[in-house]
Amino acid sequence: MSHSSEAAPARVLIVEDEKDLARMVAAYLERAGYEVHVAYDGREAVEQARSIEPEVIVLDLGLPGLDGIEVCRQVRTFSDCYVLMLTARAEEVDLLVGLSVGADDYLTKPFSPRELVARVLVLLRRPRAAGAREEGHEQRAFGDLLIDTEARRVTLAGMLVELTRTEFDLLAAMSARPRLAFTRRQIIDAVWDPAWVGDEHIVDVHVAHLRRKLGDDPTRPRFIDTVRGVGYRMGSG
Repeated sequence: MSHSSEAAPARVLIVEDEKDLARMVAAYLERAGYEVHVAYDGREAVEQARSIEPEVIVLDLGLPGLDGIEVCRQVRTFSDCYVLMLTARAEEVDLLVGLSVGADDYLTKPFSPRELVARVLVLLRRPRAAGAREEGHEQRAFGDLLIDTEARRVTLAGMLVELTRTEFDLLAAMSARPRLAFTRRQIIDAVWDPAWVGDEHIVDVHVAHLRRKLGDDPTRPRFIDTVRGVGYRMGSG
C-alpha cells in the first residue's frame, strides 16, 4: 500500500479468526486509504498492538483462546487507541461487558463492510477533547471532582480517575454545558459524531461505567443526573 508524503495513513489492526472475513474487511479498509494489519488470534493481537501502535483496533469478541474481552483489557493497559468491537451475539450482556473494558463502539454481525469502514472513519474523526474545543485550557470543578480539559486529566478528592478516551470525552462534553439536559442523540453527536448510526443505548453503557469510576450512585447521583424522559445532565457535585 502506498504511503502519502503529506501524512501517514491511520493504522488499523483487524483481529478476526475468520480469515476470509478478515481479508475482506482489510481489503475495504485498504481501499479507503488505511494502513491495515491483521491478527487471527488474541495473543498475536496484543503483540501487534504493542508493536505497531494502531489508531483503531477492529476486535472480534468471540476469538478462541484469548477472547476479545481479554484482548481489550490487556490493550487498555498500554494504549488508548479506539476499539471497535465486533460481536455475533446481540445480547446486552456482551455489549455491557465489552464496553466495560474500554471498547468505544460495537458492531453486530452480519454487517456491511462499508458500514464498518464508515464506523472507523467516525472514530478517527472524533476530536481528542470533545466539549473542550472552544474552551481552551480549563479546569472545571464540580464539588471535589476536577476536570482538566487540556491535560485530559480527572481527579476526585485529589485522586486520579483513570478514564477511557470515550469516558473522558463524554464527561468533557457534559461538563462544558452543565445546565443542559442532554439527549442521548446530543451526546452521540458531541462525543461520537453526527454521522454515527446505531443503538443509542451505547450512551447508557458509557454513563454507567463513568458513574462507577466516579463512585456516583445512580439513585442519588452527585455528578451525572438522569433527566427522566430526556437523557443526562451534569450535576453540581
